[in-house]
Amino acid sequence: MIHLELFLFIKNQMKKILPLYLILFTLISSAQIKDSLPNFNDEYILVKEGDSLMIRLNEITILPKHKFKEKKDILYYYWLKKKVFKAYPYAILAAKRVDSVNSRLAKVKSKSKKRKYIKRIQKYLEEELTAPLKKLTRTEGRILLKLIHRQTGKTAFDNVKELRSGWKAFWYNTTANLFKLSLKSEYKPETENEDYLVEDILQRAYIEEKLEYQEPKLNKDYLFIVSKSRGYLDVSEYKEMFAKMRKKRKRKKK
Repeated sequence: MIHLELFLFIKNQMKKILPLYLILFTLISSAQIKDSLPNFNDEYILVKEGDSLMIRLNEITILPKHKFKEKKDILYYYWLKKKVFKAYPYAILAAKRVDSVNSRLAKVKSKSKKRKYIKRIQKYLEEELTAPLKKLTRTEGRILLKLIHRQTGKTAFDNVKELRSGWKAFWYNTTANLFKLSLKSEYKPETENEDYLVEDILQRAYIEEKLEYQEPKLNKDYLFIVSKSRGYLDVSEYKEMFAKMRKKRKRKKK
């Protein structure tokens, strides 16, 4: 009798619980269906025919692929690239120093104070830059002078002329006398082959973020100049230079 009553009690409880289990099972099953990959019908299409979708992308610059006359010419290009990478930071620093000096001198009215300030800057530059500049080769020095024109908008000679008293000794002693180069060197990538090669190296280095970009004061359409040649590079002047150096070495050995 007791067993029968227990059985009837459990049966009644199951009738109450079973609908709850069915509801839970349905909810779980439906949730699993929604988590699976949707059936891409019209309900899931966000952009339909006739709609327009605007996506803002970062600008990128694409330059022509390099084209050399000979495969070994690429070695001369990479040789020049090392020279540019070594000289460029000094041109950046020179441009920053010129801007800093000019902005401060504009605020100083006394001529004696201006002379003192320029001497102080000269001493700092001599201490900080003379030793590194002495390690530059003649090619690196020539590139540096041209890049100074590019970054400051003025030749080294004109910069010296404007800040004659203090900077005269620095530029003439550490640049002209060391490298026997012209302080009047101008940067002409649109007409001079070496300058074009330098600009090609710079533009590609900016894109690859291998060199610090600084807005040049010499206003030219540099990207157009580099793109105009369609990637053709002429390194014959360096091939000739190295050929002459080899001949000199052979003569010395004899």
